Amino acid sequence: MKNLLILTCCLSLALNIYSQSLEEIKCDTQTYLWGEGTGTTINRADQEALSMLISQISVFVESQTEGSATEVQQGDIFNFKESFKASVSTYSNATLDNAEQIVLSDEPNARVFRYIKRAEIDRIFAQRENKIKEFTRYGEEACKEFKVADALRYYYWALTLIRSHPKGSSITYHNLKGEEVLLATWLHQRINDVFSDVQIILDEQRKMDNYYQYLLNITYKGQPAVSFDYSYWTGRNYAGPVSAHQGLAAAEIMGETELEQLEIKAEYIFQGEAAIDNELRDVMQRIEPIPFRKNHYKIQVRELPAVTPEEKHQNKTKAITAFPSIEQVEDISRFAEATEKLIAAVRNKEYESVKRIFTPEGYEIFTRLMAYGNAIIIGEPELCYMQSGDNVVARTIPMQFRFSNNNRQFVEEVVVHFNGEKLIDNLTFGLDQTAIDDVLGKGVWPVEARWVLINFLENYKTAFALKRLDYIENIFADDALIIVGRVVKRAPDRENPYLNNELVRYNRYSKNQYIRNLQHAFNSNEFINIRFEDNIISKAGKGGEVYGIQIRQDYFSTNYGDTGYLFLMVDVNEPDTPVIHVRTWQPHKNPDGSIYGLGDF
Repeated sequence: MKNLLILTCCLSLALNIYSQSLEEIKCDTQTYLWGEGTGTTINRADQEALSMLISQISVFVESQTEGSATEVQQGDIFNFKESFKASVSTYSNATLDNAEQIVLSDEPNARVFRYIKRAEIDRIFAQRENKIKEFTRYGEEACKEFKVADALRYYYWALTLIRSHPKGSSITYHNLKGEEVLLATWLHQRINDVFSDVQIILDEQRKMDNYYQYLLNITYKGQPAVSFDYSYWTGRNYAGPVSAHQGLAAAEIMGETELEQLEIKAEYIFQGEAAIDNELRDVMQRIEPIPFRKNHYKIQVRELPAVTPEEKHQNKTKAITAFPSIEQVEDISRFAEATEKLIAAVRNKEYESVKRIFTPEGYEIFTRLMAYGNAIIIGEPELCYMQSGDNVVARTIPMQFRFSNNNRQFVEEVVVHFNGEKLIDNLTFGLDQTAIDDVLGKGVWPVEARWVLINFLENYKTAFALKRLDYIENIFADDALIIVGRVVKRAPDRENPYLNNELVRYNRYSKNQYIRNLQHAFNSNEFINIRFEDNIISKAGKGGEVYGIQIRQDYFSTNYGDTGYLFLMVDVNEPDTPVIHVRTWQPHKNPDGSIYGLGDF
């Protein structure tokens, strides 16, 4: 009874203190938006207050569209005002963390008051506009690098966020050509232009036991598409999405009847991957997608001419010139025999039959690779054999992996590693040519170091896909510095409650903590796939062969995805046992555009 009396007195005192300010807030409609609720519990009263506040925010936000968000008539361009109404609650969700709360009376007759400044919502508008322009810039950069999937993804995401902005129809942007463009129409046209510049050619068709395999060659502006995601019509539904790699991909159609026409549908919405950004995800869940009719391709199936020996030689020569500083293998007979057996075993799914061409560790990695997805080999691989010391690698065998739970498919170019005894001791997913060129272009570095860095990055990428916790644990130094940043919401500051409450909190983990977290991620996901972009590698000024690797990383798994910036400081003084001394990950670049690098450690 005494405690209840004290609480009642405190609430009465608080009400007296706030009564004047409450009336000022309610009357100052030019500055504040507010809501008030009642209920048997504080939580119920708070929800009612928030509901009223959301309603006020919605009215305010919709009023901002008057006169500025007019309908733009161009093909499939949408009505901004109607689209915006559907996504207005995403602003409410974003701003309510900053809404002040005052408990006016306690349970069982609880009353709660919530309020927020109108200027706070304007700040949210500005932040969303910045993100729109950032996505647009990412799309432009991806186009320059022939990354079609990435370009379409970022262009469409920018266009989606425009639909959720009250002034979306009037947002302008200076593109890479220096032109000031109206993004609402420019993005729509850019997406259609990308579709028009994509060409899909049927390279080969193979009759298998109970299905046909169609090998596709996908180009963008005449160059192999570094990335391209698509689905294909099976006769009953669309299979996929499939992530092509370096212009290579395949479609499998069950049945004994050969198709007359293959139907391909390019992916551009990337609904699942939008989960890497909570704001984007909320908008995409609330508004209808934009249909782009140019994303459909129809490829006529026809009798294909056989590839001549001269053409095969040209393909092999192209692979060799991609590694001009690496020694070629003179006698490839034994290595070629092993890779031919490997290819046959994968095609026939007779994995046990090739156990003798592997080391024990190599065979374990092979079985993990076959378990990664329902692996198929695309086309007839033309391998290039290269040597570094006693080790030989064969690049590459294009494989496509399918996952049962969501029909997701990836294409990876598999690199075969031989030891000094000519046995296969490792299999890795190859880097794309842009990343390889970046490493090989460092002419002042020793050839051996460049070769080791390529192997290291390919092993690192593959270890996550194959869930090789043992390998990851071994390459981290026991005292490695591991820093992971994540976006969090901080509590409103009573002195200045309207400051941006989003911040990046950096956590330092020990090696054991990091490995435990990774093991949990491995156990809870059917698949993990990592994409590297914008890699920058620099050499430390001391310590011998110590390098800093800065990479923009897209991480996708069965139930989680994110995009961020990875930094690794790796010691390759012992080429066979590289050691990571520093690993950092941050969701955004620093305000000056930088990310963690060698200079920070």
